[in-house]
Amino acid sequence: MTTASNARFNAEALSWDSNPDVQLATTLAHKAYLSRLPPAATLATYNVLDLGCGTGLLSLALAPSVRSVTAVDAAEGMIAALESKLGASASSKSNRNVSAVCALLQDPDDARLATDPATATTKPGRRFDLVVSHLVLHHIPDLPALFRTMHGCLAPGGRVMVTDFEDFGPAARTFHPEARMAGVERHGIDRAQIRSVLEEAGFGDVKVETAFEMEKKVETEPGSGVMGPVVMFPFLICEGTRGG
Repeated sequence: MTTASNARFNAEALSWDSNPDVQLATTLAHKAYLSRLPPAATLATYNVLDLGCGTGLLSLALAPSVRSVTAVDAAEGMIAALESKLGASASSKSNRNVSAVCALLQDPDDARLATDPATATTKPGRRFDLVVSHLVLHHIPDLPALFRTMHGCLAPGGRVMVTDFEDFGPAARTFHPEARMAGVERHGIDRAQIRSVLEEAGFGDVKVETAFEMEKKVETEPGSGVMGPVVMFPFLICEGTRGG
């Protein structure tokens, strides 16, 4: 993720959760993930890595269903917001299986991933059963490098599952107002391109399909700042498995 992205997300961290579009997209993504994941008894054994976790909306939604969640983001403001949530829930003993890590993750053996949130023990070279990422891919300059890192973070048989809006043509650009284009590397993700990226990173059983569609207000004119028309944005879910 670029410096421009980090600056933008640090500035928006405190108000991030108040955006209804952010909340809705996360809710729909969470539903799409659960519909494709194993039954509850198996899922409860999963250690999950959430890359580009933001304020932890998806991480905290997944936490009750899995063994642990390691939530990683490069923006200090986003991680601070998540840590605040984790601190607030400490008295109720909820979310004890979630840890927040501020990092621009490039190495699967990064020592910051070594701590197990469920036990607070450290295991160098720790690997995950599932890597998730939501609304992050369109901010990443080098997608092949990101998916190689994801592949390296998985245990044999582990899965990657990521969601982002689709590049369905010129109207996809309207997903972001012109004033919020800092750090936007592409206007959605291309089905064929992302399939190739996953396969070249070493993933098998690759699937790229529509997960859900979401209505979103867009600017009446680019740069006007006036929101009016509604556009239906398709979201893709991209999956793959690391071989044994």
